Amino acid sequence: MRPILMRTLSVVAFCSVVAALGQTAVPKKTAPRVAASAMGASEDRQLETAIRARFADSGIAADKFTVHVQGGVATLEGHTEVLQHKGTATRLAKTMGAKQVANHIEISEAAREKAAGNLAQGRRRAQVKRGEARSERR
Repeated sequence: MRPILMRTLSVVAFCSVVAALGQTAVPKKTAPRVAASAMGASEDRQLETAIRARFADSGIAADKFTVHVQGGVATLEGHTEVLQHKGTATRLAKTMGAKQVANHIEISEAAREKAAGNLAQGRRRAQVKRGEARSERR
């Protein structure tokens, strides 16, 4: 019985060595990084131009945010007096094709206070008016 156990252990050890040698991977040849980064830079410039054009066509054009795109990530900077413009800028950049958006737009203190006041009051006037109009029709 002992010789059978020794042979079995030898076969198992041999198989594990063969399996380990078979799992070594040969590195694949890849395209040079310079060519890939040059193509990415062109796409980044196109995306940056598209985002700027979209900002110019939208209601946030007066804020004149700066846009920089690198690797598909759009970085937005600037200052706004309207709280909603920060979120709108992020949304527009994403819809134009940015993979991610780093939004560094600063909101003025007056806009923050106005938003806090609206929250303290509860619902906005426009929403209240629509709700009242519905109840009057009934």
